[in-house]
Amino acid sequence: MERQGVAYRLNEARSEIREGEHDLTRSLSYFYTQEVKPTRSTMSSHEGEVHTIAPELPAMFDGMKLAAVATVLYVIVRCLNLKSPTAPPEISYQDTPLNRFLLKSCPLLTKEYIPPLLWGKSGHLQTALYGKMGRVSSPHPYGLRKYLPMQDGATSTFDLFEPQGDHRTGDDVTMVICPGIGNHSEKHYIRTFVDHSQKQGYRCAVLNHLGALPNIELTSPRMFTYGCTWEFASMVAYIKKMYSQSQLIVVGFSLGGNIVCKFLGENRTNQERVLCCVSVCQGYSALRAQETFLQWDQCRRFYNFLMADNMKKIILSHRGSLFGSSSSKMQDADLSRLYAATSLMQIDDIIMRKFHDHDSLKEYYEKESCVHYIHNVNVPLLLVNSADDPLVHQSLLTIPRTLAEKKPNAIFALTLHGGHLGFFEGAVLFPQPLTWMDKVIVGYANAICQWERQKPPCQSASDSEKPCSEEKP
Repeated sequence: MERQGVAYRLNEARSEIREGEHDLTRSLSYFYTQEVKPTRSTMSSHEGEVHTIAPELPAMFDGMKLAAVATVLYVIVRCLNLKSPTAPPEISYQDTPLNRFLLKSCPLLTKEYIPPLLWGKSGHLQTALYGKMGRVSSPHPYGLRKYLPMQDGATSTFDLFEPQGDHRTGDDVTMVICPGIGNHSEKHYIRTFVDHSQKQGYRCAVLNHLGALPNIELTSPRMFTYGCTWEFASMVAYIKKMYSQSQLIVVGFSLGGNIVCKFLGENRTNQERVLCCVSVCQGYSALRAQETFLQWDQCRRFYNFLMADNMKKIILSHRGSLFGSSSSKMQDADLSRLYAATSLMQIDDIIMRKFHDHDSLKEYYEKESCVHYIHNVNVPLLLVNSADDPLVHQSLLTIPRTLAEKKPNAIFALTLHGGHLGFFEGAVLFPQPLTWMDKVIVGYANAICQWERQKPPCQSASDSEKPCSEEKP
């Protein structure tokens, strides 16, 4: 009897184990197979059917890995804009003899611009690389620093670089260059462009924005602003006086583009001896750009914060000159508000507009923007922008496009890629030291100089659309 009891308990244990295995198998089968349904399959399992673990389980984990990889690749493709095609710049211009000659003589304006394959189609990465590195393998051109006293007690400085060879036309030509916001001649992108221009036979004069150089103290309670042309005008006047036979090529980058276009349009005499003007990546109207800089589209608000932070550092580095002088227009309250500012508009309202006694931010932006002066520019004018520039909203590009459609001396070139002052070129990963922007400016300047050499005697670059009058016998 005792053995029978033991055998009975063993059989009972085996039965419980089998039922446990059956329940475990049924549970795993429920979770890992898609064929189990809460009706017939569940009922059939109670009728004694045994379910095994789905053979698709390893495949499911492989599918999850593939899905994760696909997701990462999708994000990379979207962020790097890899599917975007490459294309020639979109050109807006009037059909005149000069413009036809320029487009033929400067083929970069009509050829396909090809950025580096892996990252060059992202305007953010182009802008970030320009902002962080400036350029790759930047040269170190040798120049002389000039100091010019201003009427209000300020001291303007610029660096002068002599040409490294003869110009292809044999003429004396000087490029007068205005850098971007808070920039100067020591920035990598300026050094790269100057070195390339010198090798092509151009003398270069580069303005150092008032207060931008860290080792140059201000001599008056004033620094550079968005549209003040005083320092640039003094540099141009010096070049015209010291090199009386030299013709001028005017070049402006970003904020510098606004300054040079405004300078030329303020007074017709400013255009004397100027062969042409090139503006790259400017926004044309600060008043219109004001609202777009507060938007998160294209991370524009973030860029606004970064540039505001940089401006605060420049202003605070001259705190003693700007706030400690008896002739200063700034107060201690302005300094406190400056510390709390998080946008360029706030800094312009707190500090910058007061340098020139503007009553409001709106008045400051209206009077400092070149949009109100650029229509007075009659020398050949090349305006370059990039469609993926995260700083310049698309709505602002109607200004140069409309100008080029109405004025025969203007050409507007809009690249598909390039970011803000990026325009890097390269095969796959590593960019070339010289950018598309550097080459197109010099190429356009060369074409203008060539036109001046071979134009009909009765034509100049500014009135090239007018036919020569026939001589009477």
